[in-house]
Order: sequence, then C-alpha cells, then structure tokens
Amino acid sequence: MSEQTPSYAALRPSAVSSLAGELRLACMRISRRVRYESTDSIAPHQFSVMCRLEESPRTPGELAEIERVSAPSMTRTVAGLAERGWVERAQDPTDRRQVIVTLTDEARQALKDTRRKRDAWMAVRVGHLDPEEQAVLQRAAAILTKVANE
Repeated sequence: MSEQTPSYAALRPSAVSSLAGELRLACMRISRRVRYESTDSIAPHQFSVMCRLEESPRTPGELAEIERVSAPSMTRTVAGLAERGWVERAQDPTDRRQVIVTLTDEARQALKDTRRKRDAWMAVRVGHLDPEEQAVLQRAAAILTKVANE
C-alpha cells in the first residue's frame, strides 16, 4: 500500500476572500480576548512598542516606522512608558539630535509577566481541544506566522 500525498485544489477567489475575512475576525477576537482575560495593565500599543525595544534599543522615529504610526503618536507612547518607568531615553552618542529609547528591568519583568498570563489563558483553551484539532492549530500557527511576516 503506497502513501498518497493529498491533492489540494486552489480556492476560488470568492472562497479565498471569505476565508481571509473569517481568519481576520478570528485572529482579532482571540487577540482581544487574550488582552482582556490576562488583565494586564499594559495597553496594547505600549506592549507592542516594548516588544520592539526588547529586540534592541531604538529611536522614536524607528519605532514609529515599525509600528506604522505617526511620529507624534510614538512620542506620546514613549512618554507614557517613561512615566511608568518602563523605558529610559538617552542621547544618541553618534547623533546628539537623536534620542535612543531602551527598556528598563521593570519593563522586562512586566513583559515576562504579561506573556506568562496570556500564554496560560491560551494554553487552557488549546488544552481543551482534541489531539487532531491541536495538530491543525500547530500547522496553522506556522502558516499564520508566514502570512504575518509577508
């Protein structure tokens, strides 16, 4: 008995459009629920900026570009994070007109705690699924990551 690789037909454009809408809504609902259920005190836009700063220190302009927001909006976000003690601003040693924003140790702990709460919430829900559903989600996670990185 030989193994056959399943053949998948491409979806019609209308079916692709419908699937795209369903996926977008499902991802939005999950994102909203994770934020709500984890009861963290970090606003979504602040959390996103903190994750970017975790990768490396950046200027507010770089953050605005990455987050696709205006410079004044990012300036407000950085100011809010600084007020909470989650970021520090310093003059760029190579360009004194620029400010470099870095995370504080307190911010790194807040990120760790928030991720732990969000992951725990999601793990409970995924844990209630049957093994086949879990396997489908494992594959879907890789595909959704690919879509998000395009």
